[in-house]
Amino acid sequence: MEKKGLLLVLSGPSGAGKGTVCRALLKNEPYLRLSVSATTRTPRPGEVDSVDYFFLDSEVFNKMIKDGDLLEYAKVYNNYYGTPLSFVEKSLKEGRDIILEIDIQGALQVKKKYPEAVLIFIAPPSRFDLKKRLFTRGTDAREVIEKRLRCASGEIKVADRYDYIVVNDQVARAVEQIRSIITAEKSRPHNFKSLLNSFN
Repeated sequence: MEKKGLLLVLSGPSGAGKGTVCRALLKNEPYLRLSVSATTRTPRPGEVDSVDYFFLDSEVFNKMIKDGDLLEYAKVYNNYYGTPLSFVEKSLKEGRDIILEIDIQGALQVKKKYPEAVLIFIAPPSRFDLKKRLFTRGTDAREVIEKRLRCASGEIKVADRYDYIVVNDQVARAVEQIRSIITAEKSRPHNFKSLLNSFN
């Protein structure tokens, strides 16, 4: 069997619970590795370089963009965030399965550069549930929540460009679905080239 790892991309609207699902998945599946993003913002208290983020200055980040060294990137609140290509490629060659928890714009960039990536859209059970979750979190003002809900409507419209949709009504059930997706993807014929060729 081929040893190359699987690249999983998880994204979805704010409040869908993708972060919670991702953390639960990583906790239960030791073979999975979360990709570390690069950013131009300064580290927050307690953050460690190469663990939480690769903290880079703007000059280095712009050079990475120019040289095509990022799998995806975006500018958010005057800071750049992106996925270093070398980290992902090295991990995949080592046979490690990688998870990217990124926004929808970034996910579609990844699919364009790396068609083998498996895109999973984490969806809320309904608009009502999403609104309830955003208000229950208590971290954002009403106008911010309303903006997030408007964004969610647009984000849901591109869900059909993903390989799979997982409805996060219960975290444990969502995690189990993703585990099933991983098993199915690892059973595709291109993962068994060595075995199939050995019969020629």
